[in-house]
Amino acid sequence: MKRHLWFAAALCAALMHPTMAGAETVKPVFAGALPNVPGNTLTAVLVSYAPGEKSESHHHAGSVFAYVLSGQIRSRVSPGGPAKVYQAGESFFEPPGSSHLVSENASATEPASLLAVFVAEDGAELTEEGAAR
Repeated sequence: MKRHLWFAAALCAALMHPTMAGAETVKPVFAGALPNVPGNTLTAVLVSYAPGEKSESHHHAGSVFAYVLSGQIRSRVSPGGPAKVYQAGESFFEPPGSSHLVSENASATEPASLLAVFVAEDGAELTEEGAAR
């Protein structure tokens, strides 16, 4: 029980960072230890964008898998290529050390959402403003 409370507290603290608590809405979905990867936590969050909303440039701890649930998400991860629009049912990956330069709803009229799944060290701040160091 104590361990679950620690994960919940860490998840809430990580999600309250201004980048993730800005224009978009972030809702915690799951957080749990990875028994086969000691010292690491898997965290899932639902990110919802109203029409035309976007996130500031940011980077994440660990690895991130993103799956577009609805609408269209424009994303650009560096190092990498130009921004790309992902439709519902498509996914992308952000490797450790990358910067998320563009993350936004590609539509000015329809909402969009994605599921972001993080694998990061226990207690890591999942999102920080600016480019990765």
